[in-house]
Amino acid sequence: MITDLRLQHFRSYDDSSFELSPGVNIVVGPNASGKTNLLEAVLVLARGSSYRARDAELVAFEQPWARIDADMSDGGARTVKITREPLAGKSYEISGKPYKRLNLASSLPAVLFEPNHLQLLSGSPERRRTYLDDLLEQTVGGYGLLRRQYRRALAQRNSLLKLPTHSIETQIFPWNIRLSELAGRIVRYRCQLVAQIEAELGALYKELSQTSTSVAIRYDGRWPADAYETNLLKKLESSLELDKLRGFTASGPHREDMTVLFDGRPAAETASRGEVRTAVLALKIMELKLMQTAHDGVAPLLLLDDVFSELDGKRRHALTDYLAPYQTFITTTDADLVLQNFTNGCNVIPLS
Repeated sequence: MITDLRLQHFRSYDDSSFELSPGVNIVVGPNASGKTNLLEAVLVLARGSSYRARDAELVAFEQPWARIDADMSDGGARTVKITREPLAGKSYEISGKPYKRLNLASSLPAVLFEPNHLQLLSGSPERRRTYLDDLLEQTVGGYGLLRRQYRRALAQRNSLLKLPTHSIETQIFPWNIRLSELAGRIVRYRCQLVAQIEAELGALYKELSQTSTSVAIRYDGRWPADAYETNLLKKLESSLELDKLRGFTASGPHREDMTVLFDGRPAAETASRGEVRTAVLALKIMELKLMQTAHDGVAPLLLLDDVFSELDGKRRHALTDYLAPYQTFITTTDADLVLQNFTNGCNVIPLS
């Protein structure tokens, strides 16, 4: 857990320090007061990257660098340095040891819940793919590297498709093989994750909603996971001319989806707004459990960016029932709206 946090030239902060509670920390202030920037700093400290901006945008206007420092409850310390000038870059220091990149072992588990996540089930397939891949990156060692390798191979194949030549088969074949191999690994990891979520999602949803509605989740892969490489390779070869006309690769995990089902029917077709929000809440609670398991029992940080105002009273209470084991950060413009859901004391951080 984080006990103290200092932000220098980070976003809207020049040089600000905060004492934090091991329980619930409520960051309250009007719009544009820096509430989300504070949550973003915690996430960058934990994972190494922002969920909404590139590194250069994290540095305050006309400043050459930004820095985040934190003291931890175990006596350690963490630092993130982001430079924009003279050379753009980012570095980390954990208890005196330098790092160029955070991996599963060196990152802090953290779960973010922000208003856009409420569109998870009804938004674009890309949103759901990102959800799965982000969670895998936080729970499976090496998945971040696998994800980057797939992106590079896909970009290379797509660039070849755009070449002004009628014969690129020789050049593109090795990339078809490489892409198929990486894709098979990604799809198997995604299927394993969806199976883990599926094992508990239905019961958790019924507990949260107090209804008998059956909720399930499935991964909508084009081919069986155990034969994915072979099938994708055949497809890449047979659709080469069509892909050249399109100018991009139309098959692979970068085009697939997952579906949440309510009583056997897709959420987008049948679920009410309240049902969707309860299902997303259940998925976020599943994230906490999966991440804690992946990090050897270390409780994740829970970051709630203005979601209390998006949930009704029943769902607020359902969420707060799960907060006790976690250091939690909640942003709000209305502290009373949040405080009335807690019987124990909270640490209120006022911003103006």
